[in-house]
Formats: sequence, C-alpha cells, structure tokens
Amino acid sequence: MARATITLAQPLEAGPALLGVRRVIGITGGRFEGPSFGADILPGGADWQTVAPDGTAVIDTRYSARTDAGHVLEIATQGFRHGAPEVLARIAAGEPVGADEYYFRLTASLSTADPALEWVNRTVFVASATRAQADVVYDLFAVR
Repeated sequence: MARATITLAQPLEAGPALLGVRRVIGITGGRFEGPSFGADILPGGADWQTVAPDGTAVIDTRYSARTDAGHVLEIATQGFRHGAPEVLARIAAGEPVGADEYYFRLTASLSTADPALEWVNRTVFVASATRAQADVVYDLFAVR
C-alpha cells in the first residue's frame, strides 16, 4: 500500500456540458509514500471532472511525480465520488467529512522508465480516497 496526498488548486468551473457540469482542478503538489518508493507530486496536472445532476463526481486525473531516485512517474486515475446531498455540500464547503460518510474510489495506472519500478507499468491499482479542503488523500493498493 502507498499513500498519496495530492494538493489542489481552487476548482475552475467550466459550466454545464452534455453529461454534467465540467470542472478542472489543478494539481499543485503533494507526496507519494509507500514501501517500494517515495515521490514528490509535480505541479501541472489536473482532475478533469464531470459532476452529474445527482452530485456524482466522475474523476479523471493525469499528473506526474518525481521519485526519490530522480525518475519521472506518470499517474492517471479514474473513479467516482458520491454521497448524500448534505454530505457533498459539506465537502464542497471544505468541512471535514469522514471517509465512511461517502463513496470515493479510484482505479489508477502508473508508468515510469525507472528499471527498479518497472513492475508498476503492468500492475492494476485501486484506491480509496478522501477529499479535504485543499487536498485529496488516497490509499493505493496493487491488485495482485
């Protein structure tokens, strides 16, 4: 298991689209920590969300990290965050909300040219996440 803490910019509301409200949330930094490697999240990625009329956020992120060994790691996640309207309103207001009060799950793919981490290029990952005011924290698990 690895833990990722992803710091976020303020959401940029792009407005309504065919399948829901489009939102872009810039990724400004953060950190990956796990038994196999550590990495600093690099600024410049984003989460391109679609928020459905029922409040479900469809997550679609792409970002990069630099491992402690100096290699670039590319990360992409897809998933869903949903819950009761009052819980989603608390999250949007930046209030602390327990992970057991809503659903936030991801699949992740990682890619790197680092020979020591070559195994991540062909491994399926899943994650359980939480959203705080300025970041997302998720625990990433390799499915073996």
